[in-house]
Amino acid sequence: MHAPTAPRVPSSGHCIFCDLIRGAAEVSICYEDATAIAFMDIQPVNPGHVLVVPREHYEVLQDIPGSVGLHLYQVATRLIPVVQASAGASDMNIVVNSGAAAGQNVMHYHIHLIPRRDGDGFDVPLPFPGSVMPNRQQLDAMAARIGSQLRDPLRN
Repeated sequence: MHAPTAPRVPSSGHCIFCDLIRGAAEVSICYEDATAIAFMDIQPVNPGHVLVVPREHYEVLQDIPGSVGLHLYQVATRLIPVVQASAGASDMNIVVNSGAAAGQNVMHYHIHLIPRRDGDGFDVPLPFPGSVMPNRQQLDAMAARIGSQLRDPLRN
């Protein structure tokens, strides 16, 4: 059995998103409520690239309380058709980079809404070209490991 994971300690570093939320820097807001704020990405993949952000500082996905995560997802799904229509895009990538190794460069949790058009040049290739297809035994073993952790009564 594994001991429960200790809660993450937020970094003490400066957070540009917290500055934006407090009004200490320029931001182009397209949605806000008491829990969430959505604004235009200043280095957009495509026009209409929006970030959905909790007002309270949480660094990564696993730090987000369930109710806040659900609300952020509801805000994102409400914004998607409006962003698509406004940007003239038929499709959408919803991207969460959770942690530095996953490509997160602002350590304040956020959801990217990226409007997509045929031939726009952006690519998130899945399956990943460098991945090796595991055999069924490896897949079953990982599924069992994950499932047993979910059922562990000592897990938080």
